[in-house]
Amino acid sequence: VLQISKDDVTALQCKVVCLIQNGNFKEALGVINTHTKVLTSDVIAFEKAYCEYRLNRIENALKTIQSASQQTDKLKELYGQVLYRLERYDDCLAAYRDLIRNSQDEYEEERKTNLSAVVAAQSTWEKVMPEDLGLREATYELCYNSACALIGQGKLNEAMKKLRKAEELCRQSLSEDSDVTEEDIEAELAIIHGQMAYIMQLQGRTEDALQLYNQIIKLKPTDVGLLAVIANNIITINKDQNVFDSKKKVKLTNAEGVEHKLSKKQLQAIEFNKALLAMYTNQADQCRKLSASLQSQSPEHLLPVLIQAAQLCREKQHAKAVGLLQDFADQHPANAAEIKLTMAQLKIAQGSVTKACMILRSIEELQHKPGMVSALVTMYSHEEDIDSAIEVFTQAIQWYQQFQARTNYGRCIFQPKSPVHLSLIREAANFKLKHGRKKEAISDLEELWKQNPKDVHTLAQLISAYSLVDPEKAKVLSKHLPSSDTMSLKVDVDALENSHGATYVRKKAGKLTGDNQQKEQGQGDVKKKKKKKKGKLPKNYDPKVTPDPERWLPMRERSYYRGRKKGKKKDQVGKGTQGSTTAGSSELDASRTASSPPTSPRPGSAAAVSATSNVIPPRHQKPAGAPATKKKQQQKKKKGAKGGW
Repeated sequence: VLQISKDDVTALQCKVVCLIQNGNFKEALGVINTHTKVLTSDVIAFEKAYCEYRLNRIENALKTIQSASQQTDKLKELYGQVLYRLERYDDCLAAYRDLIRNSQDEYEEERKTNLSAVVAAQSTWEKVMPEDLGLREATYELCYNSACALIGQGKLNEAMKKLRKAEELCRQSLSEDSDVTEEDIEAELAIIHGQMAYIMQLQGRTEDALQLYNQIIKLKPTDVGLLAVIANNIITINKDQNVFDSKKKVKLTNAEGVEHKLSKKQLQAIEFNKALLAMYTNQADQCRKLSASLQSQSPEHLLPVLIQAAQLCREKQHAKAVGLLQDFADQHPANAAEIKLTMAQLKIAQGSVTKACMILRSIEELQHKPGMVSALVTMYSHEEDIDSAIEVFTQAIQWYQQFQARTNYGRCIFQPKSPVHLSLIREAANFKLKHGRKKEAISDLEELWKQNPKDVHTLAQLISAYSLVDPEKAKVLSKHLPSSDTMSLKVDVDALENSHGATYVRKKAGKLTGDNQQKEQGQGDVKKKKKKKKGKLPKNYDPKVTPDPERWLPMRERSYYRGRKKGKKKDQVGKGTQGSTTAGSSELDASRTASSPPTSPRPGSAAAVSATSNVIPPRHQKPAGAPATKKKQQQKKKKGAKGGW
């Protein structure tokens, strides 16, 4: 037909539709563009917009739809899809609501599924509280989208239940078709299992999540978007560990067509993780390149500059990192607070605590926060700068006195007797007392007591503080304390006495009286007496010989001690010059005697001499062999053995 008539409108329309059915979208769009005079927007607007949509020319598709003179139902359906891809979720929600309200055909279930997908996207990416659309979750797609919306709200347990229901519905619906195999069912369930693993990861069950992620990858699903998300999540679990596995998983995020399957925030998260992985693998240039690219795409985003600063710190360039963060804080005051906190952390890591305090105090919106006050006071105390610490307390207290604190929703939360305000005053008083600033502490405690005169704890603190400065004033204030009679102390005395600590004290108690004393004595009779160990007797002990009464005294102090006997041989040796002899040397010459003495003494002669010459009375006798074995006994003395017997 076209050979006969090139510009036949019906033939050209048929050709375009045939090309679309065959998936030749580029060729179909070429036919439309070459016959613009004949194929006007009124005639073929839907086909042209659809080709542009399938070729991922989303902006062009939107223009084509908007330029059409008549908005047909087909164009409205496509318009909703285009808005979803452009992440214009509010407009998309309105478009699908209008479609569901004004159309009645067999595609109603698909429209409801798309509507629930839009609500899930709003909850996940825009943190919008989803409204109840009243959709009956009869299909696994609707259950899955409802679970995604719950994940966006942080309701992870409820989301997991929905996903299990979606899994069950999916198995039921697919198992009814005899042509569907188990592998096909698992492939269809892959996206549901991937979302389950994501919930496990958020709950801290990283091992279970990792196992499920790897199972999905083994199935080799055709959805490149699903594979990219799973690979990215595995990289986040690995962090700076198992880097080789992470580098393999990064390849899945670079697959062709991934950018058309994922949202902008998903793609951005993947790029951030690539930059972090480059930092962990010491690819400094690659890390800088990726983070610089991310910063150019999102100039106000914090992560790119934080990654660059982290890389500089790894290279020991802390000053340069602080300078980079300072420049970003000056250019983007809205994000200055978080950046300055990071700068302070770097200064602390360098040991510059005072400079870190100066940076923290420059964050005006956080100066009065209890956490900031606590951090600054701790740091100043570490540096022994008590005046600066007290100044931090004073500024925070003044802020609560002069200004009203409001939440993000504009609801006033300031009260004259705000708990935060009172707690700050109390902490300031305690700090001043601890560091000897008694008068300043007293003024704070007086203010607290005026605001709450019934606070006995504050009054007691005030009296304690005055007792150090003005005892008379402390006595006057003590009259305001409640009497002991009015104070009802709910104490179980029996339980207190029978407690572990009291039992120990009772054992050490004083004298018992009356029946208790008899009772204690009666209990003491039952107890077995400990047997005393018998002392060990010396080895040379002789029961027939009376022991030496002075055996406990040192040898020098005993009555029979005559001093150390010096050797006789030394006296007999001559002390003159070499070769000289002494007067007694002749006595040692055997040749001068008439007859030599016998080679051995006669039996009993030597013993008789010794027995008659050195006789010691029985009361002065020592155990035989005591002097010879004294040292050995001292060295080998065992535990429990005694020196005597």
